[in-house]
Amino acid sequence: MNQPLGTAQTETAGGHEFATAAKSAAGYLDEGTNSHGAEKIQMVLDALTRTQTDTPHLVEIGPGGGAALQHLTDRLTRSDRPKAVNVTLIEAPGVVSQALAHAIDAYKAARLGTCTLTFGLAQDLGTILDRPVDIVAASALMHEVYSYGSGYQGIHEFMQTLPTVLKPGGHFAYRDVLTVDSATLHETVTQTYTHRGWLHFIRKFVPQYLRDGRHPYHRSSDDPIVRQNSRIVPLEEIDPRVSAVITGPVGLFREIQRHYLTFRKDVWRAGALGFRPEMEGRFSADWIDAAAGHRRVHFTLTEAEWLSPSLLKAVSEPFEDHFAVDGDIFDECTDAAIIELLTAAEKGDKGSMVVWQDWIAREGHETYGYLTVNELLTEFAISSAESPTDTVMMPRTTSSVVTPERAHYTRYLRNRLPNPLPDGKQVVLFTNIPARDRKAVAAGISTLRPLCSRAAMARLHSALTQMM
Repeated sequence: MNQPLGTAQTETAGGHEFATAAKSAAGYLDEGTNSHGAEKIQMVLDALTRTQTDTPHLVEIGPGGGAALQHLTDRLTRSDRPKAVNVTLIEAPGVVSQALAHAIDAYKAARLGTCTLTFGLAQDLGTILDRPVDIVAASALMHEVYSYGSGYQGIHEFMQTLPTVLKPGGHFAYRDVLTVDSATLHETVTQTYTHRGWLHFIRKFVPQYLRDGRHPYHRSSDDPIVRQNSRIVPLEEIDPRVSAVITGPVGLFREIQRHYLTFRKDVWRAGALGFRPEMEGRFSADWIDAAAGHRRVHFTLTEAEWLSPSLLKAVSEPFEDHFAVDGDIFDECTDAAIIELLTAAEKGDKGSMVVWQDWIAREGHETYGYLTVNELLTEFAISSAESPTDTVMMPRTTSSVVTPERAHYTRYLRNRLPNPLPDGKQVVLFTNIPARDRKAVAAGISTLRPLCSRAAMARLHSALTQMM
């Protein structure tokens, strides 16, 4: 990030509003994104052990298909002495999920506490809640606020609002994609692409993203330069059969990498390639070598007959009522099918065009990589110190900040890209520390010191000095 959040440009998203219908699609919320519940509540469970309230009030922003609530229900139910927790779920207006409705019913049936669903935007959190709560949880929220709210200003406002809705000593559990760690997203780097599928995706995705999406890449030096066969070519004229060397801002390359992975998962979920892998459940983590990210993929065939899955079927083995195949082979077949899909879309095939446009409407305008761990921790601490609460939001211990690597993504990226960017998650438990609790503030500063830059710590020290 090249400037403080509060002063960043807040460009419009080219007329694109929050894709309510697409985000509510059963195949998206109820199936495709309804996963990783255990990771989503990892810090929530930690927060519950630290909360002294007899019946804590937990607020989850953007519950999606209810994966986090399902895992919370399971963990509380299996506990020897389950702690009653009242839950409020806040979803974007108009977004509806049947899976979430079932999760709410299951939570109520377990008699673990109340569970209420309400609708509103994260930026309006202060008006949605009528009293301070013990815990707020959210997953992959910042890019939604940035892309559909008011850019960095929206993130800044959310950070300032959050401590006002938390009790002193309350917690904010946050999980998101780990972004590339650089001094600025505008840092100029050079990336090489050799895989035909990735080059085809870049040619089709990047021009519309730069034209229509909300993003910070408006500087003259942000304009990507593509070279093929030592000649500069426009993005729209990339030849997918020829390796490309592209120079541009590192943040844009992060967007390309993250969006390709998202598109790949989206077409899997839709069954648009002729097969659908098991992405959740007992077959989703059938590891051949977990440390190396090498797994066996279980999948079923679908009726997308305009793409033939015959090659994949030929190299797979029957397994119960479906098929199983080595993950590396599955990746090869997936990328070959994506090339076929994108080629068909460019030739005007209606089925493939619908798949592409559905993904563009749902994900293609969003910006993912904009807060490094350093920026996330620093901006939350400074923004909270500037809010009228006499509290500061910081992780209190080193265990409150984890950045798990996703080995299977790393394996795939290394097999596809000559110089892939790091991929993983960042999971943080912030505590709304009262300024008068000097011991807790000192512990928070000690936690931040090895994770944040000297410049960031200097800004934080100045904010805390004025606050105290």
